[in-house]
Formats: sequence, structure tokens, C-alpha cells
Amino acid sequence: MELNRRMLLETMAGVLAASTMLQAAEVQSVLLDPQQVSPEAHPFGTQRIYCDGSTSGLKRLVIGSLILKPGEQPHPPHTHPDEEILLVTEGTGQITMNGKPSNVGPGALMYVTPNYLHGILNTGASPMTFYFIKWVAKAA
Repeated sequence: MELNRRMLLETMAGVLAASTMLQAAEVQSVLLDPQQVSPEAHPFGTQRIYCDGSTSGLKRLVIGSLILKPGEQPHPPHTHPDEEILLVTEGTGQITMNGKPSNVGPGALMYVTPNYLHGILNTGASPMTFYFIKWVAKAA
């Protein structure tokens, strides 16, 4: 089979189209009920990811919730390039920021800048629910 210029261009266009489809879709305006978002079971609890993708103003936006089992943490304190807000809505626990633990309950809100050490642990006898929003801005 002879590979000519037209076949080469068609093949390249197909590869580009396929790679675009594999990239995460841009997050669109939406109203979601928790029942519309599939729960993910983990040893530490149940997580829901409401959205994960780019937006018109952000390189990446992740919004989710976690029902954390008593005595559990999703992972040890860590850092990441995202800014993050975490809001506790039920239960009690401990949020660690830069090595300093603080007791928290419903209404506690954590904000961390990129690469700031943080973590959360359920220290209570019942599940702890929190919501999180993480984002990375597009380069200015």
C-alpha cells in the first residue's frame, strides 16, 4: 500500500481527534444531587467525585465528598500543587496543617495553599463527612 500525502494527513487528523477525546472534558455548569454521583468504596470510607476536569478559568477542578470511617484517614498528611478547601459537615476529627493537629467538628473549614502539608483523621466514634474542592489555576 502506497502512503501518499493525503493518507498521511488523514491519519494524523484521526490521531489528533482521538487524543482530544481522551483528554478530560471541561467541567460544565451543573446541579448534582449526591444520588447522581457514584460512590467509590475504599477501606477508609466512601468517596464521591462530583467533577474532575478543566474549566474556562482553571487548569483543573476537583470537587468531592468523603464519609470517613471512625479511626481512619484517607492518606497520611501530604502536599500537592492544588489549592484546597475542606469543609467538615458531620462528625469529629483532627485536621493537621504543617505538622500541627487541631480538633475539628461540623462547620470547620480548612484552606491550604499549594504544596502545604495537611491531612485529616476521624477521631470520633461515628463517621465523619467532609466536602473538598481542589483547583489549579491556568498560567496567567
